[in-house]
Amino acid sequence: MIYLFDANTLIQAKNEYYPLEHIPQFWDWIVEQGELGLIKMPFEIYDEISAYADDLSDWIKDEDVKSALLLDEAVDPALLQSVMENGYQANDPAFTETDVEKIGRDAFLIAYATVDAERIVVTKEASRPSKQRGNRKIPDVCDDMGIAWTRDFEVYRALGFSLAGK
Repeated sequence: MIYLFDANTLIQAKNEYYPLEHIPQFWDWIVEQGELGLIKMPFEIYDEISAYADDLSDWIKDEDVKSALLLDEAVDPALLQSVMENGYQANDPAFTETDVEKIGRDAFLIAYATVDAERIVVTKEASRPSKQRGNRKIPDVCDDMGIAWTRDFEVYRALGFSLAGK
């Protein structure tokens, strides 16, 4: 099983639950899971986080962290196109460049997950089935395309994260 993390999982972890400076055990655990090949992040998602000027960006740019978390492959353009066409556009003539901008890098994350049934997308986004085109949420696109997804706290439980005894 490989959990492919969306940027929002780490951003919200840092901002709301596990500040880097106060709970370094969580961040060390994330790196350990990356080294084990259980938690990975496609380059496009990594790049989204590393582009900021904050402590999370500094953390993720550390060579050991980058090496542990970065998924070592390039996106398959055909899979990306399939996600765009089947997950977002659905042959909708109203689909625009603005929709593409709204989607951002989410389609890349989903495309990497389509490579193997053992890959699961991890996101903080909530399902909003009524949203259309560029406003669609990751869980809904994954559901429509038959791609497994989950929330971050489910991953932490499944992989046994705990601060007990630390």
